Amino acid sequence: MTASLYIHIPFCAGLCDYCDFFSVSVDAVNDSDLMDSFIGAVLGDVEDQLAIFGVGHVPTVYIGGGTPSVLGASRMERLLAGLQALLVPIGWPPAEFTVEANPESAAADFLRACRDGGVSRISLGVQTFHEPSRQAVRRKGGCNLLEERLALAAELFPGRLSADLITGLPFQTISVLENDIDTLMSYKPAHVSLYSLAIEPETPLGRQAAKTGAAALSLPDGDEADNLWLAGRDMLKKADLSQYEVSNFALPEKYCAHNIRYWQMENWLGAGPAASGTLIGGRARDGGAAGRRMTYAADTGAYLAAPRPRIRSARTEELSRPDLIRESLLMGFRCRTGPDTDLFRRRFNCGIEDCIPGTIQRWRGRGFFDVKNPDGLAPCEQGLLFLNSFLRDAFGELATTH
Repeated sequence: MTASLYIHIPFCAGLCDYCDFFSVSVDAVNDSDLMDSFIGAVLGDVEDQLAIFGVGHVPTVYIGGGTPSVLGASRMERLLAGLQALLVPIGWPPAEFTVEANPESAAADFLRACRDGGVSRISLGVQTFHEPSRQAVRRKGGCNLLEERLALAAELFPGRLSADLITGLPFQTISVLENDIDTLMSYKPAHVSLYSLAIEPETPLGRQAAKTGAAALSLPDGDEADNLWLAGRDMLKKADLSQYEVSNFALPEKYCAHNIRYWQMENWLGAGPAASGTLIGGRARDGGAAGRRMTYAADTGAYLAAPRPRIRSARTEELSRPDLIRESLLMGFRCRTGPDTDLFRRRFNCGIEDCIPGTIQRWRGRGFFDVKNPDGLAPCEQGLLFLNSFLRDAFGELATTH
């Protein structure tokens, strides 16, 4: 079996007010034993999963979080050495190996440890260079440090630097965003993720917005937020980064292969608290592919306390053929190339056009699809803006036929 690998590092130096990813705040000195224990636990977890699921090839690895860079250089060296020992028998290095980092903890020794340990891509959480916006959401690290670490990452990972930006932050305007993108592009990133701020109700920002209103937090309203993201999209296009997925832009041949495997519903393993993995194989009773998803609880203590193999403590969900068809459409249509139609047909013994013919016909008439795509099922740039409406129609049609 071929499966990618995702490792969730559940630690941060501090929690941003908008973040709803699972993480716990740690101190490099006081929480040293906790982080050391985690490295051993997650390596054991990966070792067990590779054996249990018979994985013979790992094409991509992604270490995310949380903030992997809070581990520091020595722990990252230990993690990478352990992964190399586990993967050498089935192929090392992976074709793509990404590590996320935040500038305040992405020191030179950490970045060098990543480069020397087989990491091929660094993804830096920039978000914005605008200090008032950063402070308003309690984002760690000042702008001077941010630029220093970007310069270092660009030097150590030339042509392999990725960065995240967020639109819709407090105090953000079109001119602020333009400065953010101009500044970021001076470091020549090969890949940029552009996200619109989501105000989740269970985050500090969400609770405060519910209490005082978005305007009191200097957040843009809905139309302003939409216009900010669209302006950012157009700026990135002018910088020669093409939109290959809803929120992701890259130079040619610099797409994130790991994320593409998610979007095309390929196999992946997940290790670490709150991580999930999805394996597709076997045959469903009604024909086509069936799968399962294994998700760890968002609880670092429970993860560390679980006996090996830890994957037995994860919640397992059986995925039926209709489940997988729905997810394949949900994820695949996020990409400018659309779902992998050949994989879909092999997996489900039917074509996408057989599953949602009415939806395809209606939305083709509305200009949703890119007429230049040979498969005819790839969203055009403007079509992506209406993706949620398209999917609602598709899922409605699926409910009557599957």
